[in-house]
Amino acid sequence: MSLFGKHNLPVAALAALLIAGASGAAADPAEAQKAKAELGKALFFDNNLSSTRSQSCATCHNPDFGFADPRGAASVGADGKSLGDRNAPTAAYAHLAPRFGFKANGTPFGGQFHDGRAATLQEQAGGPPLNPAEMAMASKAEVMERLKENPDYARRFVALYGAGVLDDADRAYDAMTDSIAAFEKTDVFSPFDSKYDRYLRGEYKMTGEEELGMTLFFSQQFTNCNVCHQLNAMPAAKNEVFTNYEYHNIGVPVNAELRAANGVAATHIDHGLAGNPAVNGQKAHDGKFKTPTLRNVAVTGPYMHNGVFKDLETVVRFYNTYNSTKPADQINPETGKPWGNPEVAKTLSIKELEEGPALDDRRIKALVAFMKTLTDARYEPLLK
Repeated sequence: MSLFGKHNLPVAALAALLIAGASGAAADPAEAQKAKAELGKALFFDNNLSSTRSQSCATCHNPDFGFADPRGAASVGADGKSLGDRNAPTAAYAHLAPRFGFKANGTPFGGQFHDGRAATLQEQAGGPPLNPAEMAMASKAEVMERLKENPDYARRFVALYGAGVLDDADRAYDAMTDSIAAFEKTDVFSPFDSKYDRYLRGEYKMTGEEELGMTLFFSQQFTNCNVCHQLNAMPAAKNEVFTNYEYHNIGVPVNAELRAANGVAATHIDHGLAGNPAVNGQKAHDGKFKTPTLRNVAVTGPYMHNGVFKDLETVVRFYNTYNSTKPADQINPETGKPWGNPEVAKTLSIKELEEGPALDDRRIKALVAFMKTLTDARYEPLLK
């Protein structure tokens, strides 16, 4: 919260919205959106929206740590003991993801969560409060009653969403998630002010190692990074998000340490995209997960959908196993043991994974150095 200060809508602005609503006049759209974002900010940090009044959106999407959860591979629920089976993805830059859907060739893309099951940002905001393993509120009606406890909320919801909004559970919940989504669409979540962005504007000079990493990253002749982690065509366009929002199975092994902690059987299979209701269990999508943004990747570990890798260099070395035949490259440096089998083996994106040659240590470290330049300016102190 230290980054944002207080989140009270200016009295004059709130009064204007109330007067506009009372008179039937339309409020200025820009002012209304700003007011929704201010309300969403308050809601994003409000612990009262969890069953035990101990957890907010910001608990697992910590603004001081790239809007990710630095506490471990998976987040602990509001009850203090429930532990998930997936790593909390960063909420930074999430609003830029397109609505979940299918391309003309049938390829799924977009959406929120690792499996895209929330089609939009607003839909995603509605998930955690009612998830028994997360904020664990019993119902939308119970959330509505928590909102009504706050007189400031009562005034602001009416001003923005109309009279009676907090007397109907569905309307109240939709208004809450709409406000949170409005906050997540602000520049606070997507400033585009990293060293990479400053480099494009001529405000930063890359080091030799960073420049080598950038060359490797964007060249399909030397790596396969940009096959999935580039949206805009070269030359590099402004505001690159470093994901094409598609879904792939890259052979991530089970996080045995997490499974031992959360009680999920080691033999359990996380089917990823195949579990998305819109995909309806299609076997072709079994074990696939959304390609994440690389924005702030150096400060939002652990990595992969299950948090199985702790270090960013480990991730690059894992990818390198698909192209290297060296015995040493088949060992996970974090465990000293073989990497482990894919959780789902039949749907591996082999074509994409095997594109490009094997990397030596110098090029691996250069790629890591480049990815560190994708860190928002305010998070640069977190870099090792």
